Amino acid sequence: MNIPPRVTPRAFERLAEINANAEAPKALRIAVEGGGCSGFQYNIDLDTPAEGDTILEANGQKVVVDEVSLPFLANAVIDFSEELIGARFTIENPNASSSCGCGISFSM
Repeated sequence: MNIPPRVTPRAFERLAEINANAEAPKALRIAVEGGGCSGFQYNIDLDTPAEGDTILEANGQKVVVDEVSLPFLANAVIDFSEELIGARFTIENPNASSSCGCGISFSM
């Protein structure tokens, strides 16, 4: 059995800020796709939950992971980071054996 990813309170807070003025709030979708410079890459987008998704929820906000991506994200931590170079959602993935400098691409 895969342990689902964990979403930090900071990530849920940022998602709430994004959805604050939206007519229809969206979920944050985290997906893993083939590609990138290391073999796999994360795709992070706003979306509507679909059948088969794992839904992680707090304070009325949802983060969703499709069933194909879930094994790649087992026990990962989804966070939000603000630095001088920019702000972004980040994924700390213990399953990744290496990753590229941008943090979007990884290998297993």
